[in-house]
Amino acid sequence: MEFNLPHNVAVIRYFCTMSLSLRKSLGQHFLHDEQVCKKIVQQLTLHPALQLLEVGPGGGAISKYLMKLPDVDYRAVEIDREKVDFLVKELGIPKDRILLMDVLKMDVPYPTRFSVIGNFPYNISTQIMFRILEWEPQVDEVIGMFQKEVAQRIAAGPGSKTYGILSVLLQAFFKVDYLFEVHENCFTPPPQVKSAVVRFTNLHDPHAIADRKKFTLLVKTAFNQRRKTLRNALKSILPPIMLQDPIMEKRAEQLSVEDFVNLYNTYKAIHQPK
Repeated sequence: MEFNLPHNVAVIRYFCTMSLSLRKSLGQHFLHDEQVCKKIVQQLTLHPALQLLEVGPGGGAISKYLMKLPDVDYRAVEIDREKVDFLVKELGIPKDRILLMDVLKMDVPYPTRFSVIGNFPYNISTQIMFRILEWEPQVDEVIGMFQKEVAQRIAAGPGSKTYGILSVLLQAFFKVDYLFEVHENCFTPPPQVKSAVVRFTNLHDPHAIADRKKFTLLVKTAFNQRRKTLRNALKSILPPIMLQDPIMEKRAEQLSVEDFVNLYNTYKAIHQPK
């Protein structure tokens, strides 16, 4: 899976020729370390007829390897037209494989189950994961690079100061594995933060959460006032009878995913129509 022209040289030549600059507004920091690129791609679970969406291919650091995977229906979503032109002209990616749009506004990209991979733009990585939660019934796996602090927050467990809304919502539906960290010098230009790669494996709704909007509201409301006890944080959405439960003396960060599911189930049962 090698190119005659080293990938980082191709990117630099293209930027210089076209007088392009990296767009900070889009969080663009291009990965140039080929060993890291290969390592990210190797985390994918491959199977026949895999449908794979790459989010934010940018300069194609991992795209060139993804395109060579056998029996994979590859697509990429990229908001920057100049980068799309580069991917098509310099890396030979078919134009119909690249969706020129905002991942946060696009519809689900495949009619059936698919996986997601990407060096996610750090300024919207949290929003991307909320989007993936909306697609969760169809998403088998996600391999994503995040700012290290965001990755730690996603993978955190109860009792940690970094444990929060995204931790609970993602872990309620996915097995989260914090895989490895990536040094800032592996990027052009080097970001001001370290990075980490995380894998999300779909658990296929193990808690049978039927009303996801209600579950999300419960979790968000609890953490929006995380310094308060649940009795105070949740009094605006829970009936008085639930506020008497001893668990309400705890704070949100002390509850496990299972605790939140139990609260949701109790709330759902109380409000079931007679």
